Amino acid sequence: MLQKWLLGSALAALAVLTASAQNASSVIANASKAIGVDSLKTVQYSATGLDFALGQAPNPSSPWPKFINKTYTRVIDFETPASKVDRVRMQGENPPHGGGQQPIVGEQPQSQTIVVTADTPWVQQLEIWMMPHAFLRAAAKRNAALEEKTVGGKKYSVVSFTGDNKAKVSGFINAQNQVERVETLIDNPFFGDLPFDAAYSDYKDVGGAQFPMHIVVRQGGYPVFDLNVTDVKPNAAVKIDAPQGTGGAAGGGATPAAQSEKLGDGVYLITGGYSAIAVDFKDHILILEGGQSEARGLAVIAEAKRLIPGKPIKYLVNTHSHVDHSSGLRPFVAEGTTILTYQLNKAYLEKVLSTPHTLNPDKAQQAGKKPIVEAVGEKRVLTDGNHVV
Repeated sequence: MLQKWLLGSALAALAVLTASAQNASSVIANASKAIGVDSLKTVQYSATGLDFALGQAPNPSSPWPKFINKTYTRVIDFETPASKVDRVRMQGENPPHGGGQQPIVGEQPQSQTIVVTADTPWVQQLEIWMMPHAFLRAAAKRNAALEEKTVGGKKYSVVSFTGDNKAKVSGFINAQNQVERVETLIDNPFFGDLPFDAAYSDYKDVGGAQFPMHIVVRQGGYPVFDLNVTDVKPNAAVKIDAPQGTGGAAGGGATPAAQSEKLGDGVYLITGGYSAIAVDFKDHILILEGGQSEARGLAVIAEAKRLIPGKPIKYLVNTHSHVDHSSGLRPFVAEGTTILTYQLNKAYLEKVLSTPHTLNPDKAQQAGKKPIVEAVGEKRVLTDGNHVV
């Protein structure tokens, strides 16, 4: 009797899974037909709007600072797949407010090319797969699942598949069979499992296919792009060549080895990346600036311990919360180091440095350590009688 019951339960579960897969396939097929996935092999679109510098806000409670996109043209080959963006940026914050290499003087041309190969990082592939037509193509090939959800009183068929980084990629399909939103998580050395989503609206017929005329891409809850599409050329002739030596996209290069020089008695400058300073106190080490990545933070820690052996790194002074000055903090969290920062940044750093890093577990995630953040004012002094910070 038990065997019959288990067999019946297994068959029932299989039937539910099969029905779910069929329903997901039907939703994908209907949406693909509605927006012309099969007919749209390539696309070229032009837009105006804004881009924003991730993690470069003037203070922890502000959006990322904006830049004006005077011109923006993107071509996508959905079948290769590949993408190329050419744009001209201008200063958007007047007066300059926040980071992101402000101010831009005059006009700044930029290009980005992605040709997906076996070596292309998933976060770069997502620049393509999160577009509506590309999302449906990917979902059709990746054993997608289906859920029905209501968001803000509006019903959606939510199709999801697992990305190469093991995070779910979900597309919200509305009653008109249009992909209205795509969301997922990506890894960031500072923010951890970072929300990454794109919203598509104002669909317009373009040569038998539908294309969104308003695109808003967000990371960490704030926009990184807000584009108003002005022209769409379906099935444009495109030729996108991968930059040489970059694996199909712009590469970042390896972290330089840490080097150092003595500035004075017990004070060392650590170079080879964002500069840091190590100070030898009576029973501990203090570090000024942790660097721009986990690799850089680890390199600074290793060099400081080599220069000043046998002492723990008790304090790390963080000058400000911009991502390029804070992405090296996590290794110090793993060390149990107290992070000293301004009062304005204390709650922000405590929150961000406590976020999960499950997609790419770092030293702090592996150690299960929580951040220790202490607010200090301009008059705070650390001294052992020899050094003052």
